[in-house]
Amino acid sequence: MIYLLPLLAVVTGFGISLFIKPSSSTGFQLLLSFSGAFLLSVTVFELLPEVYTSGTSGVGVFIMLGLLIQIFLEFLSKGVEHGHMHHGQTGKFPMLLLISLSLHSLLEGFPLNSSEDLLHGVVVHKIPVAAILSTFLLHSKIGKLRVILFLSIFAVMTPLGSWLHVNFEILDTYAVYIYAVVIGIFLHVSTTILFEASKNHTFNASKLGVVVLGIILAYLL
Repeated sequence: MIYLLPLLAVVTGFGISLFIKPSSSTGFQLLLSFSGAFLLSVTVFELLPEVYTSGTSGVGVFIMLGLLIQIFLEFLSKGVEHGHMHHGQTGKFPMLLLISLSLHSLLEGFPLNSSEDLLHGVVVHKIPVAAILSTFLLHSKIGKLRVILFLSIFAVMTPLGSWLHVNFEILDTYAVYIYAVVIGIFLHVSTTILFEASKNHTFNASKLGVVVLGIILAYLL
């Protein structure tokens, strides 16, 4: 399931992009808010205590490093990870976007073996991201084959991160530090989603409801 669910999330996101406009759909924006709340909650409830109870020093430094890495990656991706979408019709293959999203997805795959709840959080987060990304690619006029290639590479990166963690023992030595970096990435992405998913950074009743639902579900699971 660790390898299959992230792939299905991208396929689901692509399907969503064919039927709705993520940038203007209220339901999609609520899904995005829910995914941000769920991912943030799982990070705080599951991953954060794990790294701090490991007794490893310098964890906080690596959390902040992860946050800075995500800021840099979003400089390249223009914020697709948390709901930004900028349509372009240049016809050029967006290589920088692919590199940014691939590194983000690869890193988020590392800790998935340690928590089923974290896997669910990543999958819930990846669905709206894939929908936004698919919409952007379909409007960019790069050709269907290139769109499929882009989405295929993006889809396999999270399972690849999990596979690398399982099959390379040397990564276990640095697992806590990698997890800390991922925490920083998740904290930045999820909090940005929560504050930017609504116009003027305001909360309405519907958004507040799905955010609370995401927190409660993450806690109960």
